[in-house]
Amino acid sequence: MTAMLGILVVAVFLETVSATSLGVVYTEGGMVEGENIHIGSGHYMDVFKGVPFADIPGRFEKPKRHPGWDGILKATEYGKECLQVNSFVNGTSGSEDCLYLNIWVPHGSIVSSDLPVMVWIYGGGFMIGNSMGFYLDTNLYSGQQIAERGNVVVVTLAYRVGTLGFLSTGDSSLLGNYGLWDQQAAIAWVHRNIRSFGGDPDNITIFGESAGGASVSFQTLTPHNKGLIKRAISESGVALCNWAVNRNPRSVAEEIALRVNCPTDHNMASCLKMTDPEQLTMAGVFDQTSSPDDPMIYKMYLVPVIDGDFLPDEPSNLFHNAADIDYMAGVNDMDGFTFTTDDVPSINSDQVDTPIGDVKRLLVSYTKDKGAAGSENAYFTYTSTWETNPSQKTIKKTVAEIGTDYIFLVPTQAALYLHAAKATTKHTYSYLFSEPNNLAGSFYPSWMGADHFDEVQYVFGRPFTKMTEFLPQHLDLSGYMIAYWTNFAKTGDPNEGGLEVPVRWPKFTSTGQQYLELHHDMDQSSVKEKMRLRFVHFWTSILPNLPSVFSE
Repeated sequence: MTAMLGILVVAVFLETVSATSLGVVYTEGGMVEGENIHIGSGHYMDVFKGVPFADIPGRFEKPKRHPGWDGILKATEYGKECLQVNSFVNGTSGSEDCLYLNIWVPHGSIVSSDLPVMVWIYGGGFMIGNSMGFYLDTNLYSGQQIAERGNVVVVTLAYRVGTLGFLSTGDSSLLGNYGLWDQQAAIAWVHRNIRSFGGDPDNITIFGESAGGASVSFQTLTPHNKGLIKRAISESGVALCNWAVNRNPRSVAEEIALRVNCPTDHNMASCLKMTDPEQLTMAGVFDQTSSPDDPMIYKMYLVPVIDGDFLPDEPSNLFHNAADIDYMAGVNDMDGFTFTTDDVPSINSDQVDTPIGDVKRLLVSYTKDKGAAGSENAYFTYTSTWETNPSQKTIKKTVAEIGTDYIFLVPTQAALYLHAAKATTKHTYSYLFSEPNNLAGSFYPSWMGADHFDEVQYVFGRPFTKMTEFLPQHLDLSGYMIAYWTNFAKTGDPNEGGLEVPVRWPKFTSTGQQYLELHHDMDQSSVKEKMRLRFVHFWTSILPNLPSVFSE
């Protein structure tokens, strides 16, 4: 018995001393020490939580470099999320002291060096979100699975949201885009410091979803990231999305000023800067009731603006800045479902019919600046293949498709087209994620595909950590996506990079416009071309060429 205990003690000791770890890491701000975890098969991972990448930001100011610290910073707890509206919309959570990032570094038999780096930017409509992705009992944005399976360094960052991140007066007094500047400061910090964490500063891929996907797109288009980013992945959001830029921020600033008892004249900015931050955050919450005549997507007000600095021009005119960046972008096949369900709730119910009139009303809203000609052309485009008496499934599915096309799919295709045209020496890739939601047939209708945000859990490997909630096929899909994403981060080609993939993914070109449909049962038929071409052509060519009508 004593001998057995002795062997056990020696085994534990050897396991401990053989652990590969970066130990204390030197950064520009000072020394940091994370947590070293055993991930199996003699492999270890260093996890650093809550590493500051900038100082506590000044109200409505760009972030500044962190002044540094004495001693060793124990990076073992996540930083607070940036101040935002809570999930009940009756108060706030988070802090103004929130500019922190988290790092996952995998090790083999020796301590890692020069690994590709993947930097995650979260979504949340520019109003909410955090670097941890808390979901039920899971830290959804844990980089462990991606880092371990793909052998890359993963970084997740925080940025200001809502009023404090995106309020703009439309002039030099409050330029806006503070949240985008936070993201840029984190990317620049990673570039300057990641070598100390085993990462390659010359191989940084940024990736994000929804507002995070649009943020990724903005970060490739701004002139301020020249030389910092090698590749980028936008999931369900690009800078060309109709909700991603506010071209009339002044009216929003004045409304918020009135709500917090500030003047709307030349003293507005100074008054707003002195106002309680929680009051400002709550004042940025606008009416969220919607209908086909007043769609939810038009109620995103605190978003990026064309400020003449971070965004010196319309996003569509800035794609030359992304010419040296490999780019992958795509959408989920029913990305617009959640949003159109707010406008037309009946599409999520088998018990309640959806009137054809709701299809017409939604299209009138989406094409309003083109008047009757716009809505009539749109209605014909979406209903010309309907049967004479369309079923409820046909009508409901069409509403979801209209929302998906208008809000996500068409602008993403336009962004891919512009990138491919400018980035002649770099790669462009397009995808459609179509794995049906797990709750199709219960919480969702039986015809449901992939809703907004559905792909994120597969990208971050959640099926591997919550196996009881998924089928074996979902583990396959998660493995495929981690392989494509990390291969792309390593080489700029999702097919090459050390991890095997089920189907070879062709490049998107301005002429071929090929894409890959991602789901658990992939084969050569998953390679397709010209995604929803008829509908993309309508929104990008036919509709813009109709004469505009201007009314109150």
